[in-house]
Amino acid sequence: MGSTPLAYFDRMYEDADPWGYESSWYEQRKYALTVAALGRRRYRSAFEPGCSIGVLTLMLAARCDRLLAADFHEGAISQARRRLAGHDHVGFRQLDISREWPVGVFDLIVLSEVAYYLDRTGHLRLIDRVDASLTDDGEVVLVHWRGETDYPQTGDAVHDAWSADPRFRSVVSHVEHDFRLDVVQRARR
Repeated sequence: MGSTPLAYFDRMYEDADPWGYESSWYEQRKYALTVAALGRRRYRSAFEPGCSIGVLTLMLAARCDRLLAADFHEGAISQARRRLAGHDHVGFRQLDISREWPVGVFDLIVLSEVAYYLDRTGHLRLIDRVDASLTDDGEVVLVHWRGETDYPQTGDAVHDAWSADPRFRSVVSHVEHDFRLDVVQRARR
């Protein structure tokens, strides 16, 4: 995935819940705010790259007719599949969004703590891929940690790139010390 090596994620996924998705107040609160920021009650077709172990995926599944959850780490996808067993409208795919993107169109794309693992060039390519696969009435949700990391980009740099792109306009923006959440749609043409 971009500039962050697979070995980093291999080390992280030695723990079944490496970032405390199930237990941390930060994660629980961030997920609740993410789902609350969605502009519509229901989405026809959604894509969640970087789904990790599927905690947010489970919440999104309740709002989507079809949901494709993806991660490039095999261990993460396996855990997500188990978590969402019985949710037949949710599909899973192992893919690296820095190199590949699913065919199809989506009216919801959720980039939760994933884009800052890409270097700037990879991130700009990601924005182009999202633009090419987003329906005219679609929404993109961006949520990223704002603290110190050794990732290729900061959370703020990721969100600032979307804000500067004339193809999109912000419809929701929530900024606090720990994370930033933005929902963007296509700019009016």
